[in-house]
Amino acid sequence: MSLGLYYKYALNDPSFVKIFGMPHGILFMLYIVLAVTLKNQMKWSYKNLGIVLAASIIPFGTFYIDKKYLR
Repeated sequence: MSLGLYYKYALNDPSFVKIFGMPHGILFMLYIVLAVTLKNQMKWSYKNLGIVLAASIIPFGTFYIDKKYLR
């Protein structure tokens, strides 16, 4: 469970989600745009792009992508 959901439901305090929700969403969208841009520059296949995009929804998946595809 994420920290924001813990504060929102267990402690009945939605302020954490309100403060960090929008920046988190913006960073997520920037990750998607960056991945598509890198696909073209690094000549990735659509399979590799799919793996990179799937890693964005798995907790700490981006660390795997950094190690395997970007180094």
